[in-house]
Amino acid sequence: MAAGAPGATGVVDAAGAAGVAGADVAGAPGRETADAAGAGTASVPGRETARAASAPGRETAGAVAVHGTVGYTRLWRDDPHPLRRARWLAGAYADAPLATRVRDGELITSSSQPSLMARMLQALQVRDGDRVLEIGAGTGYNAALLAHRLGDTHVTTLDLDPEITEAARNHLAAAGFRPAVVTGDGARGCPLHAPYDRIIATCAVASIPPAWLGQCRPGALILTPLATGLIALTVADARHAEGHFLAMPVYFVPLRGSGPPPQVSTHGLPSRPLLDDSFRFLLNVAAGHMEPVEALALWEHEGRPGRERYGVTVRGERQWAWLDDPEGAYAWPLGPPGGLPPRPEPF
Repeated sequence: MAAGAPGATGVVDAAGAAGVAGADVAGAPGRETADAAGAGTASVPGRETARAASAPGRETAGAVAVHGTVGYTRLWRDDPHPLRRARWLAGAYADAPLATRVRDGELITSSSQPSLMARMLQALQVRDGDRVLEIGAGTGYNAALLAHRLGDTHVTTLDLDPEITEAARNHLAAAGFRPAVVTGDGARGCPLHAPYDRIIATCAVASIPPAWLGQCRPGALILTPLATGLIALTVADARHAEGHFLAMPVYFVPLRGSGPPPQVSTHGLPSRPLLDDSFRFLLNVAAGHMEPVEALALWEHEGRPGRERYGVTVRGERQWAWLDDPEGAYAWPLGPPGGLPPRPEPF
């Protein structure tokens, strides 16, 4: 979950743990399938290193390399050792992100910090009767909260890995919830249960998958991690959406199959701006489309803007992030380098 600190290796990495402090929310099904154990390190403010865990009856374990090797301790509900069971229970109710599946040294899925999940669900603004698609089933915890609020028939949760969806389905059923749990590519959405009034992703994307817009009703809300922020998009139709980033920082593993997140060189930049979260956000959101020295000049010229001053626009085949105004001077394409609009001129 956790990722590298800026400056230490000359890169700013957008992947990482969901690590935002807040009110503790625990006790939903699925959350109790993961447990905190050994600690790792991450020097970016706000990030918390995930701790190892496993679903009940599954002995998943491993190590995740985060600019070095970080060890994880495997704990699970049915551990015969009472102290390890106690640590499992304490971790299940801790307000911290938990690694729940590691494969060949790679973090596959996790349970986000409960207070962050609560804040994301508040930002989703669900209403009675809304149909919700969740991208990233995880342990089933988030889907359980949605199903409790809206009812099973209004919730679909999707994941690429059949082992993850099977485990999530079992956790949900054990807690008395039976939303649709679907195995599939998150970037393609789930047309079977469309149209949706809300789409929420618990994995980071580099750009907005077009299929998501096509499966939404007009006026729907899409909430997804992008760069190191949360973008809330209002959908106008199948090809148009726009919205602002929320103020809070978030760090999620990328959508599986979407490739690694971009790395931004910080070579030549002074160290002080790299300690500022708002500057690191700009480096990430403009990754590949703006030189770091240009980003620094913009950031200082515009009064060190926070995330809430940035937004995203989708118009047909074009997608871009912007500062203050979608038609203003500062805008950068989302996704790989190339496309429109052009990056701003250096100061």
